[in-house]
Amino acid sequence: MTAQVPHILVVGGGYVGMYTAFGLRRAARQGRIRVTVVDPRSVMTYQPFLPEAAAGSVEPRHVVVPLRKTLKGCRVVTGRVTGIDHAHKVAKVMPEEGPEYELAYDQIVVALGSIARTLPIPGLADEATGFKNVEEAIALRNKVLDRLDVASSQPDPALRKSALTFVFVGGGYAGVEAFAELEDMARYATRYYDNIKPEDMHWVLVEATGRILPEVGEDLGKYTVDQLRKRNMDIRLETRLESCEKGHVILSDGDEFDADTIVWTAGVKANPALAATDFPLDEKGRVKTLPNLRIEGVDDAWTAGDNAAVPDLTSETGAYCAPNAQHAVRQANRLAANILRVVDGQPPQDYRHKYVGSVASLGLHKGVAQLYGVKVKGWLAWFLHRTYHVSRVPTLNRKARVILDWTLALFFRREVTSLGSLQTPNEEFRRATQS
Repeated sequence: MTAQVPHILVVGGGYVGMYTAFGLRRAARQGRIRVTVVDPRSVMTYQPFLPEAAAGSVEPRHVVVPLRKTLKGCRVVTGRVTGIDHAHKVAKVMPEEGPEYELAYDQIVVALGSIARTLPIPGLADEATGFKNVEEAIALRNKVLDRLDVASSQPDPALRKSALTFVFVGGGYAGVEAFAELEDMARYATRYYDNIKPEDMHWVLVEATGRILPEVGEDLGKYTVDQLRKRNMDIRLETRLESCEKGHVILSDGDEFDADTIVWTAGVKANPALAATDFPLDEKGRVKTLPNLRIEGVDDAWTAGDNAAVPDLTSETGAYCAPNAQHAVRQANRLAANILRVVDGQPPQDYRHKYVGSVASLGLHKGVAQLYGVKVKGWLAWFLHRTYHVSRVPTLNRKARVILDWTLALFFRREVTSLGSLQTPNEEFRRATQS
């Protein structure tokens, strides 16, 4: 009797899930293992490129990686895992349509990632948008350009001012890069309006702590604040969003104003779906993880990325690895290698990676970076940002398409067309049925 081929279930198709399955696909094609990836989306989004996609520097389709096309040899299930009973090695899967069913496995990779960390702020759910997927990036781009159209056609000063006010909450990478890239795009777009000047716009960044971009160090954080303020952008440090009901923004510093566009990028938290598992969780809701990326105290279970508390072996203070793409991609590669080692009867190896630094874009030809302790500003930092991330985006196909987008931008002007109808595609048809 031939031994049964081990079935590896990968829960989540983000950084960790996609890269882990990518590292296992050859063994799956050889028939050594079976790999199933379950995710509500059929694509993986390369999030560091979302700000550039929102600003029109990169085609939105080029920042997503189709799972089925990339993971040949693996089975991809479009659905949501609603529970995991590892004691019986069964996961509950809710597909897009149809009833929930159970999926058995031999080994499991928990890669549920993170969701936006929100607060019970009045109006937040109704008025704000997040910035974690390509749909939100496209919608935000359309919203910003649409608000310029509204302001240009609006005689009422109060409505015009509200349309030209853009509020971003959160001073981390996602918030600052989206804030800077979209302002840069909107500033460029104003040249096509005879009644809107860059100084008519009010771009507000709200950050609860006393600094932004902590990943690049205090000096570059202060430099970034200075550069953004030179662009007439309003940076509110040590300030919180108190309310935004009906677009009326109230800040903890006492200021109040109306804003049509509110974006929430104030951090992430481990996916709450982890609570529906029998895995050990820490006080932050993350899966307790060993240095070799096994789940603590559990056999045949692995995890990494934002939903995992992975010990940082390069730290002398007992810290955990930061929830970012740099660690997630490398953890996924080690995780895939460890699974294959275990399948072959070898012990898994520990994950160890010393953080090399960070890069951030502040708009076209502007950026900051800190790599191996070296601080870089301006055009060179922006170039390093693009170079690093194009090297990390998966598949040669996507790398080539992104580089082509950038190359074409050298010869043609930036596209600043709003496709607002994408948000309400049936509006014209609805009006026609009522006429």
